[in-house]
Amino acid sequence: MTRPDANSDELARRRHLAGARKRKGLSPHWAVRMEMLRAVAQGALLAPRLLSYLSSRKRARAEFEDDLRHPLDVDPAPVIVVPRERKISVFVSCAEVSGELHAANAVRELDRLVRGSGALAPKMVGLGGSRLAAAGVEIIGSPVDRAQMGLGVWSSVPWYAELLRNAAARLRADRPDVLLAVDSPALHVPLARIAARYGVPTVHFVTPQYWAWAPWRVHGYSRAIDRALSILPFESRWFARQGLSVKCVGHPLLDALEGIPATTPDNAAQTLVILPGSRTAVIERNLPWMLRVAAEVRARIGDVPVVVAHERIEIGRAIRAILEREKAADWVQVETGDLHAILARARTALSVSGTVLLDLLHHALPSVVVYRLAHGYEARLKDRLLTVPWFSSVNLIGNREIYPEFCFAGDGPIVPVAVALVRLHQDPVDRRNAIQALTTARRQLGPPGACARAARHALDIALRREPEA
Repeated sequence: MTRPDANSDELARRRHLAGARKRKGLSPHWAVRMEMLRAVAQGALLAPRLLSYLSSRKRARAEFEDDLRHPLDVDPAPVIVVPRERKISVFVSCAEVSGELHAANAVRELDRLVRGSGALAPKMVGLGGSRLAAAGVEIIGSPVDRAQMGLGVWSSVPWYAELLRNAAARLRADRPDVLLAVDSPALHVPLARIAARYGVPTVHFVTPQYWAWAPWRVHGYSRAIDRALSILPFESRWFARQGLSVKCVGHPLLDALEGIPATTPDNAAQTLVILPGSRTAVIERNLPWMLRVAAEVRARIGDVPVVVAHERIEIGRAIRAILEREKAADWVQVETGDLHAILARARTALSVSGTVLLDLLHHALPSVVVYRLAHGYEARLKDRLLTVPWFSSVNLIGNREIYPEFCFAGDGPIVPVAVALVRLHQDPVDRRNAIQALTTARRQLGPPGACARAARHALDIALRREPEA
């Protein structure tokens, strides 16, 4: 016969286990499965959301254009003092090379702030690559390496699901004070929702470009993110209007550019620089077409020196193979490594759209920007879906078409692009206007220090949370 006190002990034990399970939250397996189901449901809702958006697109575009006319300054960062007895725990995540660079800089600043307060060294775990590991983060998964491989979306789904499960298990076990996610909303919005299941708040550094297209995504984003950190001067007004807690910290690329002198093109320079993209697949799609444009430019103004530039030395072999295949190796050079040294001695540039445009802006280099789409239907949908007057970030910052830009699929406007380049290369009035506009836009980005400000915001959110027992 069981003793009454034994029954009471067993009931108490069961209640304790039930409470522990409740505190632990959903299992990592089910947390990720819920996100997969959510993604399927969102796909099913795409058509009605698109129809609803089309009916309000004109109003959305008018509001965004007003944001461009009223850029905001960088917000002051919070003052941080970490209690000496507090052991800060941070989960850091990034998924791309550029995001990892910003994440590593932010992590170093965070560590400096904590140690400067006399507190215990922070515990930092997360998703990243070698740069983040070198900054003192324990890496439990490397989406950065996966992104560099350029694998297809569908083939990557099982891999990313397993990555999220591992991250969820660590978030559930450690209950860190904050999740600091950098860029890559496709990974970090689901990860933020998973973190919220375990009581972990999220700071997202580098807000997504929902203002450009599919703005309905901001509603799910605002529910997942506790504080968003914008990097462009017009973004925070747009996100605040959607009800999001947002602070403008400035562009993190300015931290990397701080030690590189800002230049303007030398009048004696004659080189046309081609910037075909960061990944091999993007280069393969763009470079052969860009070489045809460069050949058209040379046919119009003579034997202009042409250089294909890339900051990653290991990409040089793939570029040279394309030049050989396109029979351009005898008139086009390849230079890799110090991108800014190349840009500082160029006269004009032909570039794909992307972060590299801010490198061009740093050197006030007159350029033409292209966005070559993979399918014709994407080009037809572009004007119906975009809420922005330009796709180039520099044009948006300057609120005018400083860089002539062309978005297309297929053979595209080879002659118009070449004519725009010739004009910027030769016409003194067009060159002077472009350089002046670029110099003005460069000042509008604000001061460096974005990563330090992001670190302060992450600590501010972390310190608002009660530490786990």
